[in-house]
Amino acid sequence: MARVKRGTTVKQKHSKILARAKGYLGRHHSTYRAAREKTEKAGQYAYRDRRVKKREFRGLWIVRINAACRMNGISYSQFMSGLKKAGVALDRKVLAQMAYDMDANFAKLVETAKRFNSAKSK
Repeated sequence: MARVKRGTTVKQKHSKILARAKGYLGRHHSTYRAAREKTEKAGQYAYRDRRVKKREFRGLWIVRINAACRMNGISYSQFMSGLKKAGVALDRKVLAQMAYDMDANFAKLVETAKRFNSAKSK
């Protein structure tokens, strides 16, 4: 029985890793061992940061909404509470976009939130 030579298989495997490491600095783009370590770590960061990105964007949206609310004379928590009482079901992403782009429409939402906060508290 003929002996199995794995040179082509190993070459393909190494080429795949080195292709992923293209653009890395130093020997991390040219030597297999260093490239493998760097691409594994890059994959771990990518996996983690796909989740972290969601948290960071939610924080950004809240900051934008809060800034727009304060310009209209209401705090973020009062605004969100008023919207909930009014039955307005807009998520923070949409509210932040409205605060950033559409001042008049956002001001109407603030007035709605103020009206429902004062009506329910009495």
